[in-house]
Amino acid sequence: MRVLVVEDDEEMAQVVAVGLRRAQMAVDLAFDGEAALDRMLGAGRDAYDVVVLDRDLPRVHGDVVCAALIDAGCRSRLLMLTAAAAADDIVDGLGLGADDYLSKPFDFPVLVARIAALARRAHPAVPPMVRCGDIVVDTARRTAVRAGRQLALTPKEFGVLELLLAAGGRAVSAEELLERVWDEAADPFTSAVKITVSRLRAKLGAPAVIETVAGAGYRI
Repeated sequence: MRVLVVEDDEEMAQVVAVGLRRAQMAVDLAFDGEAALDRMLGAGRDAYDVVVLDRDLPRVHGDVVCAALIDAGCRSRLLMLTAAAAADDIVDGLGLGADDYLSKPFDFPVLVARIAALARRAHPAVPPMVRCGDIVVDTARRTAVRAGRQLALTPKEFGVLELLLAAGGRAVSAEELLERVWDEAADPFTSAVKITVSRLRAKLGAPAVIETVAGAGYRI
């Protein structure tokens, strides 16, 4: 799962990013509305499952950012995160097209749960519980089990498994895995995807379920 956090308080943004990464999410940051629009309306406009959007942003207000993303047909889910908690503010935010609204201060587990719920409605759609043979993945709790055995997966390994399961048998390219599971700091020429898939296969054990499709990527 890949998330963009748009928050002008850089210290808070970093704290949120650290927490979400610990919850097995890939996180990028933008510190004003203009930077958010540049990122979202560029080549990576559909790279994010969820955008956590502060409403009171400098340069371009969060309401304008939200409306622009909706108008552009952005498929990322939008969670407005703001200090304005009055009923009218919530109604206004949702009326702009945001998918959810969370006021500050907030409980971090609630933020994680809201993001996970929104991600299940993003592309590709992932139900709360995914089963494939004896593999069971709980996308809300971020846990994976095979044949009753809890799998100790890293965030990247979990992300790869989740995306492969969501693909429903379609081959997923290494480029798509890199774009959806890793954040912007990832080197596009890295062998991280290959290494992560190899480690994931080892943790899943026999019989092997991840197939390498020549020239296309990986599939379950």
